[in-house]
Amino acid sequence: MACPENMFFLIGLFISGVLACFGRRDLITTMPDRLDVLTGSCVQIPCSFDVPDQHKDKFKSTIPTFGVWIKKYPDVHQYPGNVIFHSNGKVNRYQGKITGNLSQKNCTTVFFNVTTSYSDIYYFRIDGQPYCATDPVKSVEIVVRGEVKEGTPVSLNCSAVAPCPEHPPELTWTLPTQFTTENQLQEKPDQTKSVLSTVTFTPSYLHHEKNITCTAVYPVGTSNKTAEHNMMLNVSFSPKDTLASISPADPVLVGSCVNLTCSSTANPPVTNFTWFKISGGKPTQVASGLSYTLNVTSGDGGLYYCEARNSHGCGKSNEVQLAIKGQEEVIGVAAGTLGAFLLISLISLFVWRRNSRLHDGLERTDSPQGQNSPVGTVCTNQATAGEEPEEPAEDQPEEIHYGDIDFSKLQTKETPAAAQDRVQGQESEYAEVNVTGRGAQEPPLNNLDGLYAQVNKRGGC
Repeated sequence: MACPENMFFLIGLFISGVLACFGRRDLITTMPDRLDVLTGSCVQIPCSFDVPDQHKDKFKSTIPTFGVWIKKYPDVHQYPGNVIFHSNGKVNRYQGKITGNLSQKNCTTVFFNVTTSYSDIYYFRIDGQPYCATDPVKSVEIVVRGEVKEGTPVSLNCSAVAPCPEHPPELTWTLPTQFTTENQLQEKPDQTKSVLSTVTFTPSYLHHEKNITCTAVYPVGTSNKTAEHNMMLNVSFSPKDTLASISPADPVLVGSCVNLTCSSTANPPVTNFTWFKISGGKPTQVASGLSYTLNVTSGDGGLYYCEARNSHGCGKSNEVQLAIKGQEEVIGVAAGTLGAFLLISLISLFVWRRNSRLHDGLERTDSPQGQNSPVGTVCTNQATAGEEPEEPAEDQPEEIHYGDIDFSKLQTKETPAAAQDRVQGQESEYAEVNVTGRGAQEPPLNNLDGLYAQVNKRGGC
């Protein structure tokens, strides 16, 4: 009796494409030698079976057939407790499903939420027929790797049989991140060959539940045939995108009910939520739980945030403001009062500095001859003794400088030049400013004949 050859493709470290004959078998199954699986993910076991020629008349495709998976030992009668899955639903220790059509001798099976306890060897059996049998020779070894952690490099293997070593299949990867690959042609103990491709990458939380695909392309004549296998990543990571929200968000009255809610994304899920209030610039724990509800008192106003934690770490949320009506009005009034005080202070400082500069200028006009010209005088028109003041040009507007001077303390007397200007109909009047020195003898009047202050007739001084 010859053993049939079957080619198949799968994720794994090794693949068996040819089954050897090991004496008499009542059922002949075809499945991988070994499958490497990531904890928390699912595993698909490519599987098919055949019935030996001497028993073919006993297998009826029209009669419902059930599939059974047995762990560690093939003898179901001696080890009935080793049955981990029965497609009739009576035994379902492993959450799984036979996706193949058993009436067509396809026993492909998927197991979900794989854990490290799944690491073992498994045998397949058909049941429900007049003919029931187990393949005691062929088994599949499932090796469950530890969890894939965010930021920790991971290597996955994909292999495919190479029936024609001169034209081996080409293996390619499709991943949601950057990666490196290494391919090599391997020869197994039974002298069959396969291509092994190893991909290495560093997962992040963004890759959780994303698919990884390995594709094998076989050259067949002038065309190509492809086969592929998909695997979903199960990445463990600390809480991300932690968000705190408050309802209602608007200012509330004392005695109102306010609800704070925290949300986060994590794998494994968040086990603990903690709420903090910022008091005096330091956080103080105020509650635990996904939500925090409080009846508002006058001391509850302020900033709040939450922390989410799982076995891989914690994540801090944004800060939310709990505002209480009335308090923000008091704050607004205080801020307005402070602003008005600052404005008045600035205006007072400006006026004081201007008067100070003007006072200094008037003091300097009382200095002896030969010193610098006076600074801060009211008018800029000056004439030396015995000279007529210059008349402003007709095509230029009069430039008038205003200052704060108490003219009630000044005496006005007409000079010959002023009398002459009045006879000629000039537009301006002149007043002599008598400046009295402080702590010094009053200078002769003839030394001040050239100092005048021009006053606009229409002026408002």
